[in-house]
Amino acid sequence: MNVTDLGFIKGFIRMAADGYARGWHERNGGNLTYRLKKSEADEARWCFDTKAQWVSLGAKIPELADEIFLVTGSGKFFRNIEPFPSENIGVCELDQSGGSYRILWGLDNDSKPTSEFLSHLMNHAAKKRAKGDSYRVIYHCHPTNLIALSFLLPLDEKTFTRELWEMITECAIVFPDGVGVMPWEVCGGRDIAEKSAALMDKYDVIVWAHHGIFCAGEDFDLTFGLADTIEKAAEIRLKIMSANAKTLQTITPDNFKELAKAFGVDLAERFL
Repeated sequence: MNVTDLGFIKGFIRMAADGYARGWHERNGGNLTYRLKKSEADEARWCFDTKAQWVSLGAKIPELADEIFLVTGSGKFFRNIEPFPSENIGVCELDQSGGSYRILWGLDNDSKPTSEFLSHLMNHAAKKRAKGDSYRVIYHCHPTNLIALSFLLPLDEKTFTRELWEMITECAIVFPDGVGVMPWEVCGGRDIAEKSAALMDKYDVIVWAHHGIFCAGEDFDLTFGLADTIEKAAEIRLKIMSANAKTLQTITPDNFKELAKAFGVDLAERFL
């Protein structure tokens, strides 16, 4: 069997290709990680290099001890993942302390995991604490309209959530907890990773102002669909603002309550 025929790797590559096709991954922008299930790790174990050297993460994440992740590489272009997977993505294992990793497969030619690897791992840990074992995907992308909106809306969670909820009926169903929002900050470090993880305890989506979004989900379809829905809502809001027109009607708080009842969704009341 070819490694890239494994189901979780095929799904990972397809999601990366879809994100690039949307225009969310200019140059080497964005990153993606997937936390393998035990059955998937067992299926792929034949190709793992268990003699690879351990590398310190610079922090310990004990919740993820011995976990295995599929991850995009540092400085890699999403457009190259599909044609050259082993050069641009890799499988990494954390040690028993959750403080070091080693590359089991891929990331050829001395490549490294994404510079946002620590942010991803801390976000995975946050979702594991909040949701148990169900959440597997963390996705960071640069959706154009959402980034533009971060220059125009107040950077608070209530404003962002309500503006997005009101654009498409499905938004409140797709992300009923709302969205977290962070002001601009230098990316790639421990500080932004810790702040993001704190928000991931409450939200499946975090807006990094003037930069992009982080999304979390149970699988590739749900996580990509979450990012896609938010970006479409941002596009609609931006078009309304560009028309310089006052909206004459919208989805009201009572409408949202009816929607939540009809679909069995627990909406975050503080945003109503």
